[in-house]
Amino acid sequence: MRFPFRRPWLASGGRKAMPAETALESKTGTALAQGFAIVAAEGAAHWSGRSYAALSRTGFMKNPIAHRAIRMVAEAAASVPWLAYSGTVEMADHPALALLARPNARQGGPDFFEMLYGHLLLSGNAYVEPLVLGEELRELHLLRPDRVSIVEARDGWIAGYDYRAGGVTRRLAAETEGPGLLHLKLFHPLDDHCGFSPLGAAGAALDLHNAAAQWNKALLDNSARPSGALVYQPKDGGNLSADQYERLKEELEAGYAGAVNAGRPLLLEGGLDWKSMGLSPKDMDFIEAKNAAARDIALGLGVPPMLIGIPGDNTYANYQEANRAFYRLTVLPLMARTAASFSSWLSDGYGEALRLEPDLDRIAGLASEREALWARVGAATFLSDDEKREAVGY
Repeated sequence: MRFPFRRPWLASGGRKAMPAETALESKTGTALAQGFAIVAAEGAAHWSGRSYAALSRTGFMKNPIAHRAIRMVAEAAASVPWLAYSGTVEMADHPALALLARPNARQGGPDFFEMLYGHLLLSGNAYVEPLVLGEELRELHLLRPDRVSIVEARDGWIAGYDYRAGGVTRRLAAETEGPGLLHLKLFHPLDDHCGFSPLGAAGAALDLHNAAAQWNKALLDNSARPSGALVYQPKDGGNLSADQYERLKEELEAGYAGAVNAGRPLLLEGGLDWKSMGLSPKDMDFIEAKNAAARDIALGLGVPPMLIGIPGDNTYANYQEANRAFYRLTVLPLMARTAASFSSWLSDGYGEALRLEPDLDRIAGLASEREALWARVGAATFLSDDEKREAVGY
């Protein structure tokens, strides 16, 4: 470890340098004897990674705000059933709907799409591999994004995908006669082939929120007391001997550290004085900084903070309006891009023009809007029954 202050005990000329630990203890003892305290300069901030694995660990698996926001978006979008159309004709018994309702033997439709949307939110990419038996599309399987790597051709276009699992790598061609691997991605301004994770944009807020929780936990483990320094200021001069310094350090660690010693008074011998060096949560504005970081995380994932219970950001008149905004601005756009990708992909798989759309009548959060639409269309006497049906999506 490099220290940000000057170390004058290092030897110069022909003198031999002292070991780092011995030099540090010697310097500390001298500083205590002379009434000085060693203060380290402010260090640089440390940020976690932005890969799929790093965001999954520090975000979805560790941070409650990110976990809840991702679950809300993924579960809300996965719970909406699909409708299939051929032109303007609805096909209620199309095999594509049965496939989406039961993509494979281990997953139902909501489970499959919840995982798909989770991959998009954490990685910005989602990969769907089809299983074709006898020229018939039978199953759909999701590939974990961190196990897929894109293989570029010499002209810069995608030549294939390498999937690594269990020590084996499979090459999946980008172009096939039947339905090939479906790659869904979110917009990335600096990458031609991969998407950008929404949680990655809130990475700084995610690290700040996690660091605030760790700092609070460490403060509680330290008896809810800030750190400080023992300063030795003898009246007649002199230094602490090595034995005295070691005894003092052991007594502090054994008798005053940890939550079990909370409130225990500190017994000081002559010449010792305790100097607090920490900042209180009020000085650091701890709670507000943590709430601001939580709002940034929710904002990056498209969830109104009111729906997660974050205080201080009630920009909507009520909870119902915030819920409608959540569906209109986050859930429906995500489903629309997914429906467009699956429509063209399944059209190639079934050899016919197919259009998928979410069933808006089954979304509870938009029930009031649908009722208002039905009332307006029903009261329009200048429309025929067929025109009214088309106006409401039938």
